[in-house]
Amino acid sequence: MMKPPKSERRVNANTTAEELSWRDRFLALRNLPAFFRLVWAVSPALFLGNAITRLFRAALPAATLFVGKLIIDEVVRLSGQQGAADTSHLWWLVGAEFGLAILSTAFGRLVSLLDSLLGDLFANQTSARLMEHAASLDLEQFEDATFYDKLERARRQTTGRTVLLSQVFGQAQELISVGFLAAGLVVYNPWLLLLLLLAVTPAFIADNYFNQRSYSLSRSWTPERRELDYLRYVGASDETAKEVKIFGLSDFLIGRFKELSWQYYVKNRSLAVSRAGWGTVLTALGTAGYYGAYFWIVLRAVSGQISLGDLTFLAASFRQMRGSLEGILLQFSSLTQESMYLQDLFDYFAIQPAIHSTPDPLPFPNPIREGFVFDNVGFKYANASSNGRERWALRNLSFTLQPGEKLALVGENGAGKTTLVKLLARLYDPAEGRILLDGHDLRAYDLADLRRHVGVIFQDYVRLKMSAGVNIAVGDIDERTNKPRIEQSARQSLADTVIAKLENGYDQQLGRSFGKGVELSGGEWQKIALGRAYMRNAQVLILDEPTAALDARAEYEVFQRFAGLTEGKSSVIISHRFSTVRMADRILVLEGGTLLEIGSHAELLAANGRYAELFQLQARGYQ
Repeated sequence: MMKPPKSERRVNANTTAEELSWRDRFLALRNLPAFFRLVWAVSPALFLGNAITRLFRAALPAATLFVGKLIIDEVVRLSGQQGAADTSHLWWLVGAEFGLAILSTAFGRLVSLLDSLLGDLFANQTSARLMEHAASLDLEQFEDATFYDKLERARRQTTGRTVLLSQVFGQAQELISVGFLAAGLVVYNPWLLLLLLLAVTPAFIADNYFNQRSYSLSRSWTPERRELDYLRYVGASDETAKEVKIFGLSDFLIGRFKELSWQYYVKNRSLAVSRAGWGTVLTALGTAGYYGAYFWIVLRAVSGQISLGDLTFLAASFRQMRGSLEGILLQFSSLTQESMYLQDLFDYFAIQPAIHSTPDPLPFPNPIREGFVFDNVGFKYANASSNGRERWALRNLSFTLQPGEKLALVGENGAGKTTLVKLLARLYDPAEGRILLDGHDLRAYDLADLRRHVGVIFQDYVRLKMSAGVNIAVGDIDERTNKPRIEQSARQSLADTVIAKLENGYDQQLGRSFGKGVELSGGEWQKIALGRAYMRNAQVLILDEPTAALDARAEYEVFQRFAGLTEGKSSVIISHRFSTVRMADRILVLEGGTLLEIGSHAELLAANGRYAELFQLQARGYQ
């Protein structure tokens, strides 16, 4: 993960509002160049068009006010003349003001259009990049709560971030406008500018302070906001509705949601009330400063030192400059806050996977000649402990998986079976020991090539809210348009009997999240998932509880066909059903993360150890 410069004090989830200094906020602006590079990459044409349009629009307020001053002075001049007066110059000025008004409206609409288009493109591309980066990260990172907080904060930055672009361009636009207006005020009295700055400073300081507190509250409550989102989902979802109704969980879930949301509301309410109160007081001070300057300008006009047009120009310029400066200062506070939030996105992209290919990786052997060797392998999950002691998921594990061998894994829940197959697919790397493939460390092989040749169907397989055909094609997604291959895989896994009952066949939407979708039973979903194994032309096939939801007849048929699928290939099967396990060439028995027994079904029964005990217990259940 990228580390910030030593001079940069980073804001973390425990940072309080009081700890955020001016230095913190200015340091947050360092994120803007990287942000602009991202936006520029989305569309250079839209980016430049936005900047140029805002530049022209920035000059319009001062030009409009000046033309208005000329119109008033011309009217006063003409009204003092005797007889018929030539009004052509007056109407020319009125026409010029009308043209400026049209231009201001047109440029405003164009800026909004460009902001919207650029915002949509940026949100789409950043969301896609977020998913691409997620695909490159390690499985173990997704099992860490701290990582999920970072991911959640990053997701919140994929939409609406071009508000920040609009703010920065808007700041530049307002500064240019203020520059033109300030030039007019300086001509009459430079002290007006000083008075103007004093008038807007108090409100800026207050708003900046409350923005800091708002940022700190939002960031520190990231885990709670994730829990609130989770409670919303669990309390109203087709996937949880059965359990919520059967177990009467609704009141519990709603109660927890109300409790947590009320805590956040109370904290946010206190901040909002304070902000409104202080904002009112300090804005009143700014208003008093404005009317002090207005009083001075009126006195100059009454004494004849400036014209009526000058009075109008100065009063309007001062009022508009006050609004612009307040906007600039307040936007600066918001800008630094948004830049701090932007850091969340960059922090996420800075996370790097620990599991990756070496610079010159080996291609996966085709075919496998010597097989896999687990050499004193151990693995422990991050922060996993029991009574203050490290808890190993696997320890001192040594065995071989020969080419073409069918290996079954047996053990109680938590014995380490699924962890073992994740190591085999290099979803994890061992914490100690090594895994060899044809004599080379598994880390030496190209990671993408390895995973193409190792097919895994986990017991908690994904149920995509997509068509039945796509759900099967997941096994080899590049072949998703190859309908004959999908249909053949469905026949082999018995999924064709499920799809035959669907109204739209392989095009039927599965899951009720979208229109005309249908839900399948657990056994029907499992047949769909097994179809993925037949789609994958892998040398190693791993099935984790592949038939848990199938009836006895379907299980028998599946494994008769699976035997043909794995002919000449290595396979690993995890199952609690010994009718399935006994079909394997060898059976590996795990207990507490260590290898307890290994051998064929007959050998392990003869040894009369743990396997024989478990087998007999299950056999008695069928008597």
